[in-house]
Amino acid sequence: MNTSLLVWIILSPLLGSILCGLLYFYHIKKRKVSDIYFSLIGTITPFISFLITLCLFLRMLDEKIIFNQQLFTWLNVGKLNIEISFLGDNLSIFMSMFVTFVGWLIHIYAIGYMKNDSAFGKFFAYFNLFLASMLILVLADNPIILFIGWEGVGVCSYLLIKFYYGKKENVLAANKAFIVNRVGDFGFLLGVVTLFFALGEVDLSFSSIEANLANASNELLILSGILLFIGAMGKSAQIPLYVWLPDAMAGPTPISALIHAATMVTAGIYMVARFHFLYSGIENIGLFIAYIGAFSALLAAIIATRQSDIKKILAYSTMSQLGYMFIAVGLGFYSTGLFHVFTHAFFKAMLFMGAGGVIIAVHHEQNIFKIAKHRATLPIISTTFLIGVIAISGIPPFSGFFSKDAILAAAFQEKQYLIWAIAMFTAFLTAFYMFRLYFIVFVTPNHHEEDYVYTSKTITIPLLILAIGAIGAGFLNLPAVFGGSHFVDTWLGQLHSKHIHMDIVTEYVLMALSIIIAATGIMAAYSKYANFDLSKPEDEIGFIGKKFYIDEIYDSIFVQPLKAVSLFIDKILDEKVIDAFIMNSSIGFVNIGKKVAMLQNANVRFYAAFMLVGMTAVFIYLYITLGL
Repeated sequence: MNTSLLVWIILSPLLGSILCGLLYFYHIKKRKVSDIYFSLIGTITPFISFLITLCLFLRMLDEKIIFNQQLFTWLNVGKLNIEISFLGDNLSIFMSMFVTFVGWLIHIYAIGYMKNDSAFGKFFAYFNLFLASMLILVLADNPIILFIGWEGVGVCSYLLIKFYYGKKENVLAANKAFIVNRVGDFGFLLGVVTLFFALGEVDLSFSSIEANLANASNELLILSGILLFIGAMGKSAQIPLYVWLPDAMAGPTPISALIHAATMVTAGIYMVARFHFLYSGIENIGLFIAYIGAFSALLAAIIATRQSDIKKILAYSTMSQLGYMFIAVGLGFYSTGLFHVFTHAFFKAMLFMGAGGVIIAVHHEQNIFKIAKHRATLPIISTTFLIGVIAISGIPPFSGFFSKDAILAAAFQEKQYLIWAIAMFTAFLTAFYMFRLYFIVFVTPNHHEEDYVYTSKTITIPLLILAIGAIGAGFLNLPAVFGGSHFVDTWLGQLHSKHIHMDIVTEYVLMALSIIIAATGIMAAYSKYANFDLSKPEDEIGFIGKKFYIDEIYDSIFVQPLKAVSLFIDKILDEKVIDAFIMNSSIGFVNIGKKVAMLQNANVRFYAAFMLVGMTAVFIYLYITLGL
């Protein structure tokens, strides 16, 4: 069904970004503009997007329709036809629902977090643009428009990570995120190009790609699938393109929450799900994706156990949870993977926002051991943070249990026992390092409590709303053994996803094992950190503490050699070869010019003599050659 509403889901935050940007320029050039105007524009426009998405969702729920909106033909050259068009099917509306809702809550939270910041207006301009870019990605009807949104979130993440560009480490972190993601993005673009040549004359809409897959060679489809997944590795921070994600914590906490909960890092999962018709037909690629997800989840969880920065611990937890999602989509359980994307959005946004509240309360300290020494009294934040920690650990009836357990069951059902074992051990580590974080920050005795110094309701109210989602979101896809209707699986039926089909006893046993593993992790964290001696903080040392020296290895293998090549090109090839050749050649031509110029001396007798010499030479030539 055609509708004009789809584009307004995107235009609303985009217009908010433009208005905030214009007001900010007026603010710095002409007259001071109150932060309340930026706050209203920055929060109302995402809310409008959410309301429009909700209306479309309710219509789809009632009428079982799909929305389309074609604006115009952007490019039509030869066989290549690219339309500026948007698609509102079950998958895109599902994603848009929680992207706009959680994004809106994070915008509200940002009002309190960024209060009195000199660049308050600029932040909301970037923030709204980030959300608009993600919505372009989600609602795109073809991979080219998806790529525009894909690059948009990359650019916005760069702008927001280096928001406080006065600090060198922030700029370096932004550069790192931008460069690493360009590697993945190049793979994504090559994948789209390969797909175009594989399919031949198609309009590159997702429906056309799916309809013409049978006409393409299997080799090109495999290559395209791998290249597209490389793009997902970059955006969703999976091995080997994950190194940017922890450093991205240099940006303000609201952007950390938005990146990890609702926008950038979930783009890779969405892209694989959008190309489900491609990956479902190539089993080996799917298995490759699942193993990359499993090892990424494990690596991130191991590293997180030794980190001391509260935001970096949460960053590695995001990478780990994304690994779970890739396990699901790689094995063909697309709706299960997206269900975990959905539940993760609530508890991860809440965890980051809670971390931000703690950071503000202790005057922007991020080391968990130093935070514990100067703990503030934070009843709402501590309670909601505990809910988030329980949810991510996979304890029922919190949302994370249902989505994570479904992924574990999927791996077991597909007889991928190594993946299942890795995922189970990762679940243990997750419970351990998340409760390690909670016990140190909120429980460990320190004999030095202070009153909470920052009580903005714009921080606490979004936390309370997200806490409801962290508790109850899992019931939307309640397993059949509990009498659930699998609403999410049904809604995402277009993906032709695999589903859990095993006997009740096996399912209960797997659930029990999952709970026992998580409880064991919690008990291990409790025994070590509930009464931890804060005078002996853990340092980020050793093989794990140094993150397996991956950054150092990358620096040695890629960064330093490329710098050496660049230096060679600049100092040797450019200056001493190219510049020297050009300069010496130029000097030679100048000297020749000067000698030639000597012939033009305004002496008539010299000219007459020169003419006489020339005529004599001509005469001698003619005499010799013609015998005159």
